[in-house]
Amino acid sequence: MEFSKSLSDNVERLKQVLQTDKNFDIVYRTFEIAGKKAVLFFVDGFTKDEVLLKMMQSWWAIKEEDMPEDAHGFSKKYLPYGEIGLVKNEADMMVQLLAGISCLFIDGFEICMTIDCRTYPARGVGEPEKDKVMRGSRDGFVETLIFNTALIRRRIRDPKLTMEILTAGESSHTDIAICYMEGRQDENLLKKVKQQIQGLKVDALTMNQESLAECIYPHKWYNPFPKFKFSERPDTAAACILEGNIVILVDNSPAAMILPSSVFDIIEEADDYYFPPITGTYLRLSRMATAILCLLLTPTWLLLMMNPGIIPPWLEFVQLADPYYVPLIWQLLILEFAIDGLRLAAINTPNMLTTPLSVIAGIVLGEYSVKSGWFNSETMLYMAFVTVANYSQSSFELGYALKFMRVLILILTALFNVWGYGVGLLISVCAIVFNKTIAGKSYIYPLIPFRWSELKKRFLRGRLPMER
Repeated sequence: MEFSKSLSDNVERLKQVLQTDKNFDIVYRTFEIAGKKAVLFFVDGFTKDEVLLKMMQSWWAIKEEDMPEDAHGFSKKYLPYGEIGLVKNEADMMVQLLAGISCLFIDGFEICMTIDCRTYPARGVGEPEKDKVMRGSRDGFVETLIFNTALIRRRIRDPKLTMEILTAGESSHTDIAICYMEGRQDENLLKKVKQQIQGLKVDALTMNQESLAECIYPHKWYNPFPKFKFSERPDTAAACILEGNIVILVDNSPAAMILPSSVFDIIEEADDYYFPPITGTYLRLSRMATAILCLLLTPTWLLLMMNPGIIPPWLEFVQLADPYYVPLIWQLLILEFAIDGLRLAAINTPNMLTTPLSVIAGIVLGEYSVKSGWFNSETMLYMAFVTVANYSQSSFELGYALKFMRVLILILTALFNVWGYGVGLLISVCAIVFNKTIAGKSYIYPLIPFRWSELKKRFLRGRLPMER
């Protein structure tokens, strides 16, 4: 529906649709500009009051003979601030107003003038809690989209850096920024992602990036390995853009979604590149080795306990020193779920109580559970290692994928012994090998298809490129 030249008609219609009598934070002010009635709509808390006040003071000084005849002329002469738009459609104006943009109506003008003097409640761009580094920049993404795009622009001062803005959600109208380097990205993937976002028929992206990820790539639920890499670090996002990846930023989300991402991309961390090549290589290889141990340690130990005859002499120390009263498989499974329960409890525990309660939980689960006969000390030791090793991965999704595969191997080993262990390993390998990235390529490239030059870069951190 388009606006009319009658100010009163436009205002009455907007007051009815916006329910200004009920919504205390939707404010409208009526005043005069050069003898013409004018109305300004804005959302309280989203507007820079001092900027709006200065603009209104300049409008009150306009003389009747200096008043332009149309909205375009008025915007050019008397709206010098920031981003100014001319909107004819009521629906478009509603979206912009509820996003925080101020809207000005003047009697006789059939166009709404939008003034972008927004300010959003935002926290500081401090170092993210999840993606910490021992060396490097200490800034991180926040929940405000424009701050996040600015953090990337600060690092890539190239006109080829492109940031396209899209919206999704019929009620939320969530802003989504697609960031890439022109000429380096996969054009087919970019086109596919944009089409999927533009074609979304959802009411709202309630869970931000996870909702978007499930909408644009409805992958098979039974394969837990992640298709996207998430990072709260702008330096990581900028590096991925320069490498030809596509980064998606969603308003109200403090993380960047990077695609396409293989398993090697997800394993990489910023610390690999903030240290010399030999140190970065060591950190990367140790992280890969820890991931393999995290997957295989407890299933392999269970297999050895079920078949003591196959234990080589140099591994005899892994045998149980005390008798057990609860079957080992149940001990391991109970601890797997108990650890997740403790993790959830730690998240919901107030900060002032986290340390004392974690100490109490450690004592109860560590010492008293062994003394009571529920668990053996060896079981507690190996599960403690697995729990700590799981945090060597920066990706929560990859950590849980390894956990699910580990539990599967444990159950199959307990049921079918050696054959179950072998089948569990085969299923885990197939879940990775036959997986595909969102671009349809191999999940373990450059292993399949094999390319030695690229594979060497995945395992060995070489020198940073000095020139293109």
